[in-house]
Amino acid sequence: FIGLVNCCEWVQNRRISVADFILTCLAISRISQLLVSLFESLIMGLSLYIHSAYTLAKLLTLLWRITNHLTIWLAACLSILYLLKIAYFSHPLFLWLKLRLNRVIPVIFLFSLFLLLFDFLLLETFNDYFLNIFMPDKSNLTLHIDESKTQYVETLILLSLTCFFPIVLSLASLLLLFLSLIRHIRNLQLNSMSSRDSSTEAHKRAIRMVISFFFLFIVHFFSVQVANWILLMLWNNKFAKFVMLAVYIFPSGHPFVFIVGNSKLRQQI
Repeated sequence: FIGLVNCCEWVQNRRISVADFILTCLAISRISQLLVSLFESLIMGLSLYIHSAYTLAKLLTLLWRITNHLTIWLAACLSILYLLKIAYFSHPLFLWLKLRLNRVIPVIFLFSLFLLLFDFLLLETFNDYFLNIFMPDKSNLTLHIDESKTQYVETLILLSLTCFFPIVLSLASLLLLFLSLIRHIRNLQLNSMSSRDSSTEAHKRAIRMVISFFFLFIVHFFSVQVANWILLMLWNNKFAKFVMLAVYIFPSGHPFVFIVGNSKLRQQI
Protein backbone atom coordinates (compact mmCIF):
# COMPACT_ATOMS: atom_id res chain seq x y z
CA PHE A 1 0.00 0.00 0.00
CA ILE A 2 2.80 2.43 0.94
CA GLY A 3 4.69 1.56 -2.25
CA LEU A 4 1.65 1.98 -4.50
CA VAL A 5 0.64 5.36 -3.04
CA ASN A 6 4.16 6.81 -3.30
CA CYS A 7 4.81 5.36 -6.76
CA CYS A 8 1.50 6.75 -8.11
CA GLU A 9 2.35 10.18 -6.72
CA TRP A 10 5.85 9.89 -8.18
CA VAL A 11 4.42 9.17 -11.66
CA GLN A 12 1.85 11.98 -11.42
CA ASN A 13 4.22 14.69 -10.12
CA ARG A 14 7.37 13.33 -11.82
CA ARG A 15 9.28 13.95 -8.61
CA ILE A 16 9.42 12.47 -5.14
CA SER A 17 10.59 13.74 -1.77
CA VAL A 18 13.48 12.12 0.09
CA ALA A 19 11.13 10.85 2.82
CA ASP A 20 8.73 9.26 0.31
CA PHE A 21 11.61 7.70 -1.61
CA ILE A 22 12.98 6.11 1.58
CA LEU A 23 9.47 4.90 2.49
CA THR A 24 9.05 3.34 -0.98
CA CYS A 25 12.41 1.56 -0.77
CA LEU A 26 11.53 0.45 2.76
CA ALA A 27 8.20 -0.95 1.54
CA ILE A 28 9.92 -2.96 -1.21
CA SER A 29 12.53 -4.34 1.20
CA ARG A 30 9.80 -5.22 3.74
CA ILE A 31 7.85 -7.18 1.11
CA SER A 32 11.04 -9.00 0.07
CA GLN A 33 11.92 -9.80 3.69
CA LEU A 34 8.46 -11.21 4.41
CA LEU A 35 8.54 -13.35 1.25
CA VAL A 36 11.93 -14.79 2.21
CA SER A 37 10.77 -15.43 5.79
CA LEU A 38 7.55 -17.03 4.55
CA PHE A 39 9.42 -19.33 2.17
CA GLU A 40 11.88 -20.30 4.90
CA SER A 41 9.01 -21.07 7.30
CA LEU A 42 7.27 -23.20 4.67
CA ILE A 43 10.46 -25.18 4.08
CA MET A 44 10.91 -25.68 7.82
CA GLY A 45 7.33 -26.87 8.15
CA LEU A 46 7.39 -29.20 5.15
CA SER A 47 10.80 -30.79 5.42
CA LEU A 48 13.64 -30.13 7.86
CA TYR A 49 15.94 -32.28 5.73
CA ILE A 50 15.41 -30.05 2.70
CA HIS A 51 15.98 -26.95 4.83
CA SER A 52 19.26 -28.33 6.09
CA ALA A 53 20.56 -28.79 2.53
CA TYR A 54 23.60 -26.55 2.24
CA THR A 55 22.79 -24.74 -1.03
CA LEU A 56 19.23 -23.88 -0.04
CA ALA A 57 20.18 -22.86 3.51
CA LYS A 58 22.97 -20.63 2.17
CA LEU A 59 20.68 -18.93 -0.35
CA LEU A 60 17.91 -18.31 2.21
CA THR A 61 20.37 -16.96 4.77
CA LEU A 62 21.92 -14.63 2.20
CA LEU A 63 18.56 -13.27 1.00
CA TRP A 64 17.30 -12.83 4.55
CA ARG A 65 20.44 -10.96 5.65
CA ILE A 66 20.25 -8.62 2.63
CA THR A 67 16.58 -7.75 3.15
CA ASN A 68 16.97 -7.48 6.93
CA HIS A 69 20.03 -5.23 6.56
CA LEU A 70 18.26 -2.93 4.09
CA THR A 71 15.08 -2.61 6.17
CA ILE A 72 17.00 -1.75 9.35
CA TRP A 73 19.24 0.82 7.68
CA LEU A 74 16.40 2.43 5.69
CA ALA A 75 14.43 2.81 8.92
CA ALA A 76 17.52 4.33 10.56
CA CYS A 77 17.91 6.75 7.61
CA LEU A 78 14.28 7.74 8.06
CA SER A 79 14.92 8.48 11.75
CA ILE A 80 17.88 10.70 10.82
CA LEU A 81 15.75 12.41 8.18
CA TYR A 82 13.09 13.25 10.78
CA LEU A 83 15.79 14.64 13.06
CA LEU A 84 17.40 16.87 10.44
CA LYS A 85 14.08 18.15 9.03
CA ILE A 86 12.23 18.82 12.29
CA ALA A 87 14.73 19.43 15.09
CA TYR A 88 16.69 22.64 15.47
CA PHE A 89 20.03 23.17 17.18
CA SER A 90 22.41 26.08 16.79
CA HIS A 91 25.50 23.86 16.69
CA PRO A 92 27.48 24.46 13.44
CA LEU A 93 27.77 20.73 12.67
CA PHE A 94 24.03 20.19 12.95
CA LEU A 95 23.29 23.22 10.77
CA TRP A 96 25.83 21.98 8.20
CA LEU A 97 24.13 18.56 8.10
CA LYS A 98 20.67 20.15 7.97
CA LEU A 99 21.59 22.23 4.92
CA ARG A 100 22.99 19.14 3.16
CA LEU A 101 20.10 16.84 4.03
CA ASN A 102 19.72 15.45 0.50
CA ARG A 103 23.40 14.44 0.49
CA VAL A 104 23.71 13.17 4.06
CA ILE A 105 21.08 10.43 3.74
CA PRO A 106 22.59 8.83 0.58
CA VAL A 107 26.06 8.89 2.18
CA ILE A 108 24.74 7.08 5.26
CA PHE A 109 23.04 4.51 3.05
CA LEU A 110 26.22 3.97 1.03
CA PHE A 111 28.05 3.37 4.32
CA SER A 112 25.44 0.72 5.14
CA LEU A 113 26.17 -1.02 1.82
CA PHE A 114 29.84 -1.16 2.79
CA LEU A 115 28.83 -2.92 6.03
CA LEU A 116 26.71 -5.28 3.94
CA LEU A 117 29.91 -6.48 2.24
CA PHE A 118 31.30 -7.23 5.71
CA ASP A 119 28.10 -9.18 6.36
CA PHE A 120 28.72 -11.28 3.25
CA LEU A 121 32.17 -12.26 4.46
CA LEU A 122 30.78 -13.29 7.84
CA LEU A 123 27.96 -15.20 6.18
CA GLU A 124 30.39 -17.37 4.26
CA THR A 125 31.95 -18.41 7.55
CA PHE A 126 28.55 -18.75 9.21
CA ASN A 127 27.21 -21.03 6.47
CA ASP A 128 30.31 -23.25 6.63
CA TYR A 129 29.80 -23.76 10.37
CA PHE A 130 26.09 -24.34 9.79
CA LEU A 131 26.99 -27.08 7.30
CA ASN A 132 29.48 -28.68 9.70
CA ILE A 133 26.93 -28.79 12.54
CA PHE A 134 23.90 -30.11 10.70
CA MET A 135 25.58 -32.15 7.94
CA PRO A 136 28.77 -33.41 9.64
CA ASP A 137 31.21 -36.07 8.50
CA LYS A 138 31.12 -39.39 10.31
CA SER A 139 34.78 -39.33 11.32
CA ASN A 140 35.54 -37.81 14.75
CA LEU A 141 31.90 -36.67 14.90
CA THR A 142 31.57 -35.32 18.47
CA LEU A 143 34.75 -33.23 18.51
CA HIS A 144 34.00 -31.88 15.03
CA ILE A 145 30.49 -30.74 15.98
CA ASP A 146 31.61 -29.16 19.27
CA GLU A 147 34.31 -27.09 17.55
CA SER A 148 31.90 -26.02 14.80
CA LYS A 149 29.28 -24.98 17.37
CA THR A 150 31.81 -22.79 19.19
CA GLN A 151 32.83 -21.09 15.94
CA TYR A 152 29.16 -20.83 14.92
CA VAL A 153 28.36 -18.94 18.15
CA GLU A 154 31.33 -16.58 17.70
CA THR A 155 30.26 -15.76 14.14
CA LEU A 156 26.66 -15.33 15.27
CA ILE A 157 27.77 -12.72 17.82
CA LEU A 158 29.71 -10.82 15.13
CA LEU A 159 26.69 -10.86 12.83
CA SER A 160 24.58 -9.45 15.66
CA LEU A 161 27.02 -6.57 16.14
CA THR A 162 26.33 -5.33 12.59
CA CYS A 163 23.00 -4.02 13.92
CA PHE A 164 24.85 -1.81 16.39
CA PHE A 165 25.34 1.18 14.07
CA PRO A 166 21.71 1.68 12.92
CA ILE A 167 20.46 1.22 16.50
CA VAL A 168 22.88 3.86 17.80
CA LEU A 169 21.88 6.26 15.02
CA SER A 170 18.17 5.74 15.69
CA LEU A 171 18.59 6.10 19.45
CA ALA A 172 20.65 9.28 19.01
CA SER A 173 17.97 10.68 16.67
CA LEU A 174 15.27 9.89 19.23
CA LEU A 175 17.16 11.56 22.10
CA LEU A 176 17.98 14.66 20.03
CA LEU A 177 14.37 14.97 18.85
CA PHE A 178 13.20 14.76 22.44
CA LEU A 179 15.75 17.37 23.52
CA SER A 180 14.74 19.65 20.66
CA LEU A 181 11.06 19.32 21.64
CA ILE A 182 11.80 20.27 25.26
CA ARG A 183 13.80 23.33 24.18
CA HIS A 184 11.10 24.35 21.72
CA ILE A 185 8.32 24.11 24.33
CA ARG A 186 10.44 26.03 26.82
CA ASN A 187 11.00 28.85 24.30
CA LEU A 188 7.26 29.02 23.59
CA GLN A 189 6.48 29.26 27.30
CA LEU A 190 9.05 32.03 27.78
CA ASN A 191 7.35 33.97 24.97
CA SER A 192 3.90 33.29 26.46
CA MET A 193 2.82 31.33 23.40
CA SER A 194 0.79 28.14 23.10
CA SER A 195 2.85 24.96 23.24
CA ARG A 196 0.61 23.24 20.64
CA ASP A 197 1.95 24.78 17.44
CA SER A 198 2.80 22.94 14.20
CA SER A 199 6.46 22.45 15.12
CA THR A 200 5.53 20.84 18.45
CA GLU A 201 3.12 18.45 16.73
CA ALA A 202 5.75 17.59 14.11
CA HIS A 203 8.23 16.79 16.89
CA LYS A 204 5.71 14.55 18.64
CA ARG A 205 4.82 12.65 15.45
CA ALA A 206 8.48 12.09 14.63
CA ILE A 207 9.23 10.90 18.17
CA ARG A 208 6.31 8.45 18.03
CA MET A 209 7.54 7.06 14.71
CA VAL A 210 11.12 6.59 15.93
CA ILE A 211 9.97 5.04 19.23
CA SER A 212 7.76 2.56 17.36
CA PHE A 213 10.68 1.57 15.11
CA PHE A 214 12.97 1.20 18.10
CA PHE A 215 10.51 -0.93 20.08
CA LEU A 216 9.62 -3.21 17.15
CA PHE A 217 13.26 -3.62 16.23
CA ILE A 218 14.20 -4.65 19.79
CA VAL A 219 11.48 -7.35 19.65
CA HIS A 220 12.73 -8.41 16.21
CA PHE A 221 16.39 -8.49 17.26
CA PHE A 222 15.83 -10.63 20.34
CA SER A 223 13.48 -12.94 18.42
CA VAL A 224 16.14 -13.54 15.78
CA GLN A 225 18.78 -14.22 18.44
CA VAL A 226 16.52 -16.64 20.33
CA ALA A 227 15.58 -18.39 17.08
CA ASN A 228 19.24 -18.82 16.14
CA TRP A 229 20.11 -20.27 19.55
CA ILE A 230 17.14 -22.63 19.48
CA LEU A 231 17.99 -23.77 15.96
CA LEU A 232 21.51 -24.47 17.19
CA MET A 233 20.57 -26.36 20.36
CA LEU A 234 17.14 -27.83 19.54
CA TRP A 235 16.89 -28.03 15.75
CA ASN A 236 13.86 -30.34 15.71
CA ASN A 237 12.01 -28.64 18.56
CA LYS A 238 8.58 -27.18 17.68
CA PHE A 239 9.34 -24.14 19.84
CA ALA A 240 11.80 -22.99 17.15
CA LYS A 241 8.90 -22.64 14.70
CA PHE A 242 6.89 -20.69 17.28
CA VAL A 243 9.77 -18.24 17.83
CA MET A 244 9.96 -17.70 14.07
CA LEU A 245 6.52 -16.07 14.27
CA ALA A 246 7.97 -13.26 16.40
CA VAL A 247 10.44 -12.52 13.58
CA TYR A 248 7.44 -11.40 11.47
CA ILE A 249 6.40 -8.71 13.98
CA PHE A 250 8.96 -6.10 12.88
CA PRO A 251 8.49 -6.20 9.07
CA SER A 252 4.70 -6.66 9.44
CA GLY A 253 3.95 -4.19 12.24
CA HIS A 254 6.20 -1.30 11.24
CA PRO A 255 4.31 -0.42 7.99
CA PHE A 256 1.05 -0.07 9.96
CA VAL A 257 2.76 2.51 12.18
CA PHE A 258 3.87 4.44 9.09
CA ILE A 259 0.36 4.44 7.63
CA VAL A 260 -1.25 5.59 10.91
CA GLY A 261 1.43 8.26 11.45
CA ASN A 262 1.41 9.65 7.90
CA SER A 263 -1.52 11.93 7.04
CA LYS A 264 -1.07 11.45 3.27
CA LEU A 265 -1.25 7.67 3.58
CA ARG A 266 -4.22 7.85 5.97
CA GLN A 267 -6.19 9.91 3.44
CA GLN A 268 -5.76 7.16 0.82
CA ILE A 269 -7.39 4.49 3.01
